[in-house]
Amino acid sequence: MTSFRPALRIALIAFLFVLNLMLGGCASTGPVSLAEVREFADASAKLGGYGELSRRYRDTYEREQPYLPASSDKLARDNDAKRRAVYEDFVSVQKALVLYMQTLSLLAGDARYDLTDRIDDLGNGLKANAESGLQQRHVAAYTGLTRLLTRVIASGYQNRSVETMVRDGDADVQTLLEAMISLTRLYYKTNENEKKTILGIFDVELPLTRGSNERMLVTLAKVHYTNKASEYKLIDRRYDLALQGLTKVALGHQKLRENLHKLTQDDVKLMLSNYGRDLRAIRDGLASQ
Repeated sequence: MTSFRPALRIALIAFLFVLNLMLGGCASTGPVSLAEVREFADASAKLGGYGELSRRYRDTYEREQPYLPASSDKLARDNDAKRRAVYEDFVSVQKALVLYMQTLSLLAGDARYDLTDRIDDLGNGLKANAESGLQQRHVAAYTGLTRLLTRVIASGYQNRSVETMVRDGDADVQTLLEAMISLTRLYYKTNENEKKTILGIFDVELPLTRGSNERMLVTLAKVHYTNKASEYKLIDRRYDLALQGLTKVALGHQKLRENLHKLTQDDVKLMLSNYGRDLRAIRDGLASQ
């Protein structure tokens, strides 16, 4: 009996040690590397296109002003003021989503991170604007996402899992991506009006120059028209690619949300990898235009 007790004690200690390790492992929220989640988040953050098209929308008047008749200039200047008033809000939406994707990428890795200096980039919030298309629900989504980012980033370490981040952020991410898609369509419509204004002058005036003695002037006008038409053709392609990219980000994040508990499965990893690949291809397309 006396020889049995030490053996029992040793076995009990070993059992408790193993049990402690098992429970500790189950309770751990330590870093887990999810390469495909990182790839998707990185590709989403680096997509590009929207920021450039936002600036182009803001600067519409600068391009069209030399072609405007004096009677249209006041209305054009009023529209210019309205566009510039909402520009910061439009780019703030993008900044919030880029920071979200950057944070998600880091959470899916295995290293410490510090993005506290990026919080200041988010600004002071959005304002609903019926003319611009930003609605109160977009404002609420922006507020919700920035609060989530502030909590996660202020923690200074990976003590929130990818699952928690995506689950808490998905609804706001989808709403803000919807806003960016709507705004990109607004940019496209504004660009179409600009194109009609500028190219329309040449469409009207060039036929009237037949038989003109100002051959050099007519030739320069035709060259200018050709260059402007080529510029708008390239820009139209950028709008199309930007919309494809934003739609792909929304779908990818939706699929990520739907498969939160299966992120290590091969089919889910392949799906996320494909979204990342498609987004990189769209980014390369934007860069080559």
